[in-house]
Amino acid sequence: MTKANGDGRAREAAEAVARRSYGKLVAFLAARTRDVAAAEDALSEAFAAALAEWPVKGAPANPEAWLMTVARRRLIDGARHVRVHDDASDSLRTIAEGLHAAAGNDAIPDQRLALLFACAHPAIDSAVRAPLMLQVVLGLDAKAIASAFLTSPDAMAKRLVRAKRKIREAGIPFRVPEREELPARIDTVLDAIYAAFAEGWTDPAGTDAARRDLAAEALFLARLAAELLPEEAEALGLLALVLYAESRRSARRDASGDFVPLDAQDPLAWDIAAIAEAEALLRRACALGTIGRYQLEAALQSAHVARRRSGRADWPAVVALYDALFALTRSPVVQINRALAIAETQGTDAAIAALPDVDTDERLRRYQPYWAARAELLARNGANGQAHEAFELAIGLERDDAIRRFLQRRQAALAVARPRDGSG
Repeated sequence: MTKANGDGRAREAAEAVARRSYGKLVAFLAARTRDVAAAEDALSEAFAAALAEWPVKGAPANPEAWLMTVARRRLIDGARHVRVHDDASDSLRTIAEGLHAAAGNDAIPDQRLALLFACAHPAIDSAVRAPLMLQVVLGLDAKAIASAFLTSPDAMAKRLVRAKRKIREAGIPFRVPEREELPARIDTVLDAIYAAFAEGWTDPAGTDAARRDLAAEALFLARLAAELLPEEAEALGLLALVLYAESRRSARRDASGDFVPLDAQDPLAWDIAAIAEAEALLRRACALGTIGRYQLEAALQSAHVARRRSGRADWPAVVALYDALFALTRSPVVQINRALAIAETQGTDAAIAALPDVDTDERLRRYQPYWAARAELLARNGANGQAHEAFELAIGLERDDAIRRFLQRRQAALAVARPRDGSG
């Protein structure tokens, strides 16, 4: 094997374990040290060591345990250099305790959910809790997180550093909270899990390994949250929502790799086992007698799934659920989807009137689904000139090549349609 081949395979192995286990390893290290930044630094050094050693000696049979061993040594060495007071031995013992048992062990305990709850501690600024989870537990970089939260990468990076320092200085415990502590934290934890899944969901074909693994990890965490908190209706609702979405993954692309929108998908291609599990979870959540965002969103998916049984979506139910969801969240994203549902029950004029006003919410100017929805509704209404302009904006904002091609085809179809507004 050439050195270039060895380097390439070592990098591939390191990238694979990073995608699969980064959050798990950071969570385990940080749970012992209460220092998230130090855990990240130690793990970063362990990955650097892997890239130096694995091309020469080959990747180990258990890369997680190898990385854990190296990271543990870095943490202990760092503590020896930093701690000079009488409690140095206690500090070293705390760091080594548990980490030693993990070295060479196939089953490193998974502390990700505990770390998510630690990041949601009331002592941490509420505005940075979800971003902190996305970086530390789910591995998103500051640039991606900043984009999701409409701020600059530099500002987001500074907030994240301050939050990690707060965890260390306040000695925030890494554990699933007691029942009375849950209301202050559970919503943020579920929001972070869903944000991670949504990021992974942007790769419908499953060809981007990082996004595919991110979606799988978010599904794992949603399942873990529902298992540990079986009386939390929203935890059950989130898992149901994710399972409904996953049930349609294979139907979102045709044999040529082109995007297939929900209303054009073959319901028989949906995963019936995932749907059945989601339906059961949603019934359990509803029986608990509380209502929330994720239950409503899961119920929306259930209304769409009705097409598998009856041949058509239950549009009146969809509109009613969007009404309830918008009343709860006041989200412009919900408002956009509600408008598309209204088109099916009240017509396109009512739907266009129901769209949010881009002039009152500047964020919509850079939000692709807004322009795609507006273009579709204008096209249905025969306003081809305005629809063409809206499609142009949507195409320019879309990252996915397959969806961009779909939008371009929809835009091209306007040329053969009769314009109602005389402009195209």
